[in-house]
Amino acid sequence: MAQHLLGAGSGVLIGFVLALVGGGGSILAVPLLLYVVRVPDPHVAIGTSALAVAANAATNLVIHARRGNVSWGPAGIFAGAGVLGAYIGSSAGKSFDGDRLLSLFAFLMIAVAGLMLWKRNAQEAPQASLNHAVAARLSISGATTGLVSGFFGIGGGFLVVPGLLASTGMPILTAVGSSLVAVTAFGLTTALNYAHAGLVNWTLAIAFLLGGLTGGQLGASLAERLSKSRGALNKVFAGVILATALYMLAS
Repeated sequence: MAQHLLGAGSGVLIGFVLALVGGGGSILAVPLLLYVVRVPDPHVAIGTSALAVAANAATNLVIHARRGNVSWGPAGIFAGAGVLGAYIGSSAGKSFDGDRLLSLFAFLMIAVAGLMLWKRNAQEAPQASLNHAVAARLSISGATTGLVSGFFGIGGGFLVVPGLLASTGMPILTAVGSSLVAVTAFGLTTALNYAHAGLVNWTLAIAFLLGGLTGGQLGASLAERLSKSRGALNKVFAGVILATALYMLAS
């Protein structure tokens, strides 16, 4: 019972982060499962977090969609291109040591945080237009992100948001909402692959989801407020990524 209560509390934090910045949930979920909930196997933590984050992302997607923060066309192309990559990547990732995967990914997170801070003043388009060039960029970015996401066993939101921004120039809040389409798809693909190998704790995943429902509401509301200040949400997004990366390297 205590383990599941800790899982639900962790889910609140994960849901909050997912709704606020569209990513970071998986990379936070794994250390929470390992060090707070005390799941002994890193691969079970990765598989369980992938399922929990996919479910939380889906519920947070509904929240953002109701607020008009999702651009479905670009999000669908990005997610569709990345699903196969997520399957291939997660199949390869299962053969690697889980702790090593997390340490390696922390360095990539630091690079992404730096990119987000550097790009924070980039010009935003009021709407994400779709043409052949944009669709091609979305497909390439989605496939690459899906591969990396699956390999490291994470939802990949902190890669999806920069990918959507770079491919379409959409506003940051729209990128956050739209990224949840891909986070859901990539996380579910990875979770099913890990579940096939018996590397998912289903009851803990449910506890995470229930906690994430509350966190998601809070995160979506704060994202709306921060988006009204130019660059504020970008800075929060980069800060969450950097703080998580430093935590992973220190643990």
